[in-house]
Amino acid sequence: MGSRSQPYVVIPAYNEAPVVSRVVAELGRAGYAAVVVDDGSRDATADAAHAAGAAVVSHPFNLGQGAALQTGIDYALARGAEVIVTFDADGQHRVSDISHLTEALLQERADFALGSRFLGQAPNLPPLRRALLHAATAFTRLTTGLQVTDTHNGLRAMTRRGAAAIRLRQNRMAHASEWLSQIAASGLRYVERPVTIEYTAYSLAKGQSIGDALLILLDLFARRLYR
Repeated sequence: MGSRSQPYVVIPAYNEAPVVSRVVAELGRAGYAAVVVDDGSRDATADAAHAAGAAVVSHPFNLGQGAALQTGIDYALARGAEVIVTFDADGQHRVSDISHLTEALLQERADFALGSRFLGQAPNLPPLRRALLHAATAFTRLTTGLQVTDTHNGLRAMTRRGAAAIRLRQNRMAHASEWLSQIAASGLRYVERPVTIEYTAYSLAKGQSIGDALLILLDLFARRLYR
């Protein structure tokens, strides 16, 4: 399993058996150490990831993507990782974008490098989902002060110091906004870099529904209002 200087790529996965082996294999060919957190999948996600060369950590039941990410981050930190990348299991992210993020950490002396599809590309992104993502971004900018362009992007890189400042408590999809709130609270430097998010029939079917996205926005607003 990877060295301290080699980025650990944390992949939360729930019922991703059809695609996770391809994702892990692509990462392996690029020289990255993959850590798949099987979040209580009911299919062969864990077996497929292990067969493709990933280290696999399994939750006994589904806890949500936020919890899976935290488990993966803790795993990488315990093994001395100096750089940690988060990466989706559904094939939406490009392995080639990882180096752009990790290089930005060094070049900009930052602790977080955040991928942005709106600085980069998002082929086949449905218009309503685009509008909701922009609304979430506007809300996050208003409440955190972070001048980001894309709040719900799962492709990120962070230093060991940055990862230690993250403690996700929102187990479901609202963790993405919680992550940015914790970056703001940490005072650590962040940068954004363009990335490509490729929307396929598979990833769109697996992604959160429009109703789920609206509930997340309402939940975030309510939590902010009653803090």
